[in-house]
Amino acid sequence: MINKITLKKYTKHNFFKHTYCEFQEVSEDLFKDNPAHYKSKSDSMYHYTKEGVYRYADHWGRVANCRWKLIANDNFKSQRYHLGFTKWIDFCPLNNTDKLFFIEVDLNAKKVNFKHKQLSEASPKQLFTALEAQKRVGQIRKLFEDDKWTKYYDLPIAVLREKIITGLINTTKTLQQIKREL
Repeated sequence: MINKITLKKYTKHNFFKHTYCEFQEVSEDLFKDNPAHYKSKSDSMYHYTKEGVYRYADHWGRVANCRWKLIANDNFKSQRYHLGFTKWIDFCPLNNTDKLFFIEVDLNAKKVNFKHKQLSEASPKQLFTALEAQKRVGQIRKLFEDDKWTKYYDLPIAVLREKIITGLINTTKTLQQIKREL
């Protein structure tokens, strides 16, 4: 169950102002029978319902002053149009100063992402601003992709990755500080 404590109620009139949200990909059949209520300058289309909003777009992630993720199926391709849906209650406030995000990592699948604290029941150990979280996610992805940096250590790669990544998601230490401590 997701924690739905929100200070602000989001609607079709304000959801596009400094928000974070995760849209779920849905079938594109919606627009065959339902017209778009709004079309943006970048050709994204929106259809509003009482429960939430559908967004048909070829760009996700940073959208104007928002961060909107698409939780997509396996056929996701960037720069292609996909239709996503989210409920009004799933929008969260976004700003550059508050520490609202935590980082989730699956070491076995080598996947990393950040989430808004309002979208989880878990109590994350460390919260970051959106920019800090995004930077750390990028660093962790590089740690998964490249292993040249491991030649300076006597520990196995899997152990090194786990120690460094754990430090990145659970502390405010920099990547360089964590590596030096090893």
